[in-house]
Amino acid sequence: MTLLGFLVATALFVVQARNLFVSVILMGLFSLLVAGLFMVLDAVDVAFTEAAVGAGISTVLFLGTIALVAPKERPVAPRSRRQLLPFLVVGATFALLIFGTLDMPLYGDPNAPIHVYVAPRYLEQSATEIGIPNVVTSVLASYRGYDTLGEITVIFTAALGVMMLIGRGRKFPRRRRETDEA
Repeated sequence: MTLLGFLVATALFVVQARNLFVSVILMGLFSLLVAGLFMVLDAVDVAFTEAAVGAGISTVLFLGTIALVAPKERPVAPRSRRQLLPFLVVGATFALLIFGTLDMPLYGDPNAPIHVYVAPRYLEQSATEIGIPNVVTSVLASYRGYDTLGEITVIFTAALGVMMLIGRGRKFPRRRRETDEA
C-alpha cells in the first residue's frame, strides 16, 4: 500500500511541476516505483523491462530532448471549462478499469484459473508440444511469441518516433565537394 501511495504522490508532483527537467526526473522515479511494484507482484521479467525502458532509456531520451528545447514550460491561457473534459474522461476511464477488475480472482488465490488450468498444462505438456525442455523458455519463445514480438515492435516504433522528433527541424550543413571549391 505504501508503494501505491508513493506512485500517486509522484504522479501528482509530475503534473504540478513546471520545470521540464524536474518532470523528467520524477517520471523516471515513477517508472522505477512501477518496476518495484512489478517485483512485489512477482513479475520479474516485466519489472526488468520497466526499469530498463521506463526508468532508463526513456529518461535518457527525454533528457536529450530537453537539451534541444527550453527547460521551462510555456505559460498557458487561464483555465476554462474545456479543461474539465480531460479530467472527466480520465475519471470515467479509471472507473471502468476498476469495474473491470471486480470479478478478477484475488491475488495469490490458488484456485484461480491460471493456477488450475494454464500452469499445470504448461508444466506437463510444454516439453512435448514445443520440444524445448526449459518451461520458461518454451512459454516466452512459443506460447507468448506474438506477445513478445508485439512488445519489441512497440519499443522499436516508440524509439523511431522519438528519434524522428528529436531530429526534426535540425539543419545540417552541406559538405563542400572538391568541385565546389574550384
